[in-house]
Amino acid sequence: MKDILLNIEAAIFAAEEGISAQELKQVLQDALAIDINKDEVVDLLKKIQVKYEDEDHVFALKTINNQYQFLTKEKYHEVVNQLQAHKDRKKLSQSALETLAIIAYRQPITKLEVEQIRGVNCDYSIQRLLEKKLIQIEGKADTIGKPLLYGTSEQFMHHFGLNSPKDLPQLKDIVTEENSIGETSD
Repeated sequence: MKDILLNIEAAIFAAEEGISAQELKQVLQDALAIDINKDEVVDLLKKIQVKYEDEDHVFALKTINNQYQFLTKEKYHEVVNQLQAHKDRKKLSQSALETLAIIAYRQPITKLEVEQIRGVNCDYSIQRLLEKKLIQIEGKADTIGKPLLYGTSEQFMHHFGLNSPKDLPQLKDIVTEENSIGETSD
């Protein structure tokens, strides 16, 4: 019996989006070569829920949309939120920063247009920026193939303390003698 409970816990833990009692029944039958019905699985799930109600555990077995999954208890949400915020603050690569700058200044813009400006493929950078929610899909262009248009997101504005893209620094504001190219004329 304990072996079945541990196998159920392992299956729930490994299921990314949760797992239903029916799926657990099938997994147990296939993996352990046992005959078990759905009601027995539900009873075992109730035992696992009781086990994780104990204060010694930081997570609990929850049911969402008839899918069982382990979730962190509410009392630990602040720590988990801080961890997520810490992960989200990690630095962007140079190529992602360049891609973000092009999108910010030229939005809405297609991936092809970004690639023409940068001269290299931008698939990975755009995907990372979408994952970090710094850019978003603005729609589709009215050109052949209807490519996606990208623009900055609310998260971008919040992260950089801007109210709108118009608040971005203008090129004339950031060009100085030290970072100009060529010789100065006397």
